[in-house]
Amino acid sequence: MLGKNYDLQDCSLARALESLGERWTLLIIRDAFFGVRRFSDFQAHLDVPRAVLSDRLTGLVRDGILVRRPDEERADRHVYELTNAGLDLWPVLYSLLVWGRRHRSPSSRTYRHAACGGLLNDRGACPACSTTPAPQDVVITPKRGRARQRKDPVDVALRKPHRLLAPLAT
Repeated sequence: MLGKNYDLQDCSLARALESLGERWTLLIIRDAFFGVRRFSDFQAHLDVPRAVLSDRLTGLVRDGILVRRPDEERADRHVYELTNAGLDLWPVLYSLLVWGRRHRSPSSRTYRHAACGGLLNDRGACPACSTTPAPQDVVITPKRGRARQRKDPVDVALRKPHRLLAPLAT
């Protein structure tokens, strides 16, 4: 089994990978940007084993990427939200989405600037108004004719345009 730290590496990328370098982690962060906040919604949308999800969420909270708060709608539950450190991952995540679209599989969503409707370019900027919007100013919209449509509550909610970071109603 591979270790989870890179103590002998004097490198900021190695330190980042200690928090982010596991297979499920970036998908959890992606879903947090999409507005997923509850454990059950992460689990249903990602099909990740409960124990793995619990471990990854605990690590993301410990590393200051997510914060765990009491759920205002259900006293016996919690929600997870991105911290400032988590929000700083948006350019990285968007770059990986662009890379995946170019080299692996077409994207199933478009990313637009909420203020003007301009389609974000590969650098995350809006050519229509010459700005680089913050994630909360980005609207994701599913592309028509998506080949695979899941039936979990998160995917169903994401079938309509949705502003990043806005809590997803599932």
